[in-house]
Amino acid sequence: MNALVVIRNGVLALFAVMLAACSALPPSETMPPASEVEPEAYEIGVGDTVTVHVWRNPELGQSITVRPDGYISLPLMGDVKAEGKRPEELASEITLGLADYIRTPEVTVMVTNPVSKEFRNRIRITGQVMSPQSVAFQPGMTVLDLVLLAGGLTDFAADGRATLTRMIDGQYQSYSLDLGAMLKDGDMSANHALQPGDVISVPRKQLFRGEL
Repeated sequence: MNALVVIRNGVLALFAVMLAACSALPPSETMPPASEVEPEAYEIGVGDTVTVHVWRNPELGQSITVRPDGYISLPLMGDVKAEGKRPEELASEITLGLADYIRTPEVTVMVTNPVSKEFRNRIRITGQVMSPQSVAFQPGMTVLDLVLLAGGLTDFAADGRATLTRMIDGQYQSYSLDLGAMLKDGDMSANHALQPGDVISVPRKQLFRGEL
C-alpha cells in the first residue's frame, strides 16, 4: 500500500476518534465571531513539494517532495527534517547548515504543491443527508452551500438538532445548527461561514410507535 495512503488513513482515523470524543459535550448555541477564528500558519507536511532557492548558488536549489519519513535531501547537507516546520523555519535551518560551506547564504523556501493541506483544509457533512460529503474548502463557503452539495436532508433528519464542529484553540467545539429553520423558513441566522476542517453532523430524528 502506498505510504501516503497509509498516513492519510491514519490521520482520518485519528480525526474520527477526536471528533467522537468531543461529541459528548453539549453544543453551544452561538458561533464564535469570525475574528476569533485565526488562520493557522502553514506547516509543511508529507507529500508536499517544496522549492529551495539559494541566492547566487543555483546549483544548490532543489524542488523536492517531502518523503513519507518527513525528510528532504539537499546538496551538501544531506537529509533535513521538513515535516511540521513552517517554510521560514526550514529556510532558517538550511541557512545555518549551508553557512559551513558557503559565505552568507540566503535561502528561501516555498511550498509549491501543498498536497498535505488538501486533507487539513477539507470540510465535511455527515449523518442524515442524501450524500455525505468531504470536499475541499473554498473561501466564502457557508453551511447552506455544504448542505446543498450533500443533496439536502433525508426524511429522517433531525434538522433542528444538527451541529457544526470546529477546532478552536486546539480543541474541538460543537455549535448548534437549526437547519430546519434555514431550509423551511428561510431563516439564514444559521448560515454561518465555514472554516477549514469544519464538520456538520445531522442526527437521525427519534421515531415513535406508529411513525415507522
